[in-house]
Amino acid sequence: MAEGLSKVDLRILEQLQLDSSISSGELAEKVGLSQSPCWRRLQRLKEEGYIRGQVALLDPAKFGPSMYIFAYLEMATLSDSAREEFLRKVELTPEILECHAIFGEMDIMIKVIAPSMDWYQNFVFKTLLKFPGVKSLRSTVTLSQLKYTTAIPLRNYEPRSAE
Repeated sequence: MAEGLSKVDLRILEQLQLDSSISSGELAEKVGLSQSPCWRRLQRLKEEGYIRGQVALLDPAKFGPSMYIFAYLEMATLSDSAREEFLRKVELTPEILECHAIFGEMDIMIKVIAPSMDWYQNFVFKTLLKFPGVKSLRSTVTLSQLKYTTAIPLRNYEPRSAE
């Protein structure tokens, strides 16, 4: 985990979470290193899996109206193959942005982006309720998104003592 990260590694990761398109020269300057050592650290962070990928974050509002809906699924007991099929269908459904196994009354929570309630109703009946093992579904429609981030708060991790 984070035990192998130095303070400089954490600064590199913080900067990349702000803007992953930053040049290695700019990154080196921001974290107080010369370019070559910074680049080597960056490559190590990628190789060790701290950086899984780099993406562009799109603004959903530019694509027209949309809403986020959290769907809570109650699941039947699934065989291993049915569980694999359920997970495959979740993975292949682009409107499902996140999927979590949860404790409580329901078993699965998914986050869906929907252009309208009519669209979502159709999605529930034609897609979600046809996934293997789905017994029932409850939905919560969000009114507005008050916070959104993909950044992990790295200040909570203790760096190793050596730089």
